[in-house]
Amino acid sequence: MRAKKLAAVLTVATALGASSAIASSHREAPFITKSPKVDATDFYMFRSYEATRADFVTLIANYIPFQEPYGGPNFFTLDPEALYEIHIDNDGNGEEDLTFQFRFTNTLANSNNGAALTIGTGAQAKTVAVPLFNVGPITTANQANLNVQESFTLKVVRGDRRTGTAKDVTNAAGGSATFRKPTDFIGTKSLGLPAVYEAYAKEHIYSVNIPDCATPGRVFVGQRKESFAVNLGPVFDLVNAPASVIANAAERNAVPNPLAKNNITTLALEVPIACLKAGTQDVIGGWTSASVRQARAINPAPTFAKPSRDGGAWQQVSRLGMPLVNEIVIGLPDKDKFNASEPKDDGQFATYVTNPTLPA
Repeated sequence: MRAKKLAAVLTVATALGASSAIASSHREAPFITKSPKVDATDFYMFRSYEATRADFVTLIANYIPFQEPYGGPNFFTLDPEALYEIHIDNDGNGEEDLTFQFRFTNTLANSNNGAALTIGTGAQAKTVAVPLFNVGPITTANQANLNVQESFTLKVVRGDRRTGTAKDVTNAAGGSATFRKPTDFIGTKSLGLPAVYEAYAKEHIYSVNIPDCATPGRVFVGQRKESFAVNLGPVFDLVNAPASVIANAAERNAVPNPLAKNNITTLALEVPIACLKAGTQDVIGGWTSASVRQARAINPAPTFAKPSRDGGAWQQVSRLGMPLVNEIVIGLPDKDKFNASEPKDDGQFATYVTNPTLPA
């Protein structure tokens, strides 16, 4: 009984009538600091509040923390060797009943040889691959100047995430199972002023057909402004801040938010409530995870497409449901273990919740 109750604590739970939930975690465990592309930073789940969308739930999983605006020349592509997932538990047992799986592909222009320019004149002229993400302005309609194109597929799995029934989520306009991800905001010369980039990004919101759902949903994957606010320095300096600054809502802007100028990469889904529920149960749980293959062999002659060879079973390395649990509740020896675990097994971490060390 304790394990089941604790699962409810460490997994975001939302009553489909009204509630919302937030979570955040950045660089929360030693091992995940080595792999920022699969580091989940936030998980949000709430009933959609746009007009005409009250019968939908919005699921948002954010990845890749601390993205600085000057993050070139490679910016913040998602990992094509990883599996990103959003899980839904709709019967309260701490196990996924529905999983949305994202896989990414990064393709270099010119058959993975890269965009090239002719440099020099006459006999000295040579065709040379460029070092940048693009060779000119980018719009949705004109991708010719883009050197790296990002795309993704999305599947829905009913039952166990590895052994359940998986089906493709497809574009409601045309039926394709592949979706394009907008390029990160490289800068104004490449993508225009922020308002222009925002319009460009919105063109990558897709209406999607979810198998076994009567009503289409929506999906978007792309770079967004960091949505969480926390003064990380004082928090991890032995909670070096007055209690009023931490607990009093009126004091929220008493100190600068160091995340205010950072970005993250968002995986966003809007799903009809009817597709998430089990019978008459009006409470669902949700969390996000990222997994990589158990084995990796580094290519001694790496190429863009094959810097390594990955194989073996999927191993979960990141997990996020409730805010700051792994960062400030779970003890350092168990942080990586928590990231690899599932809510149904959270009884093993009960002492960290019932006897928290942070107040001391």
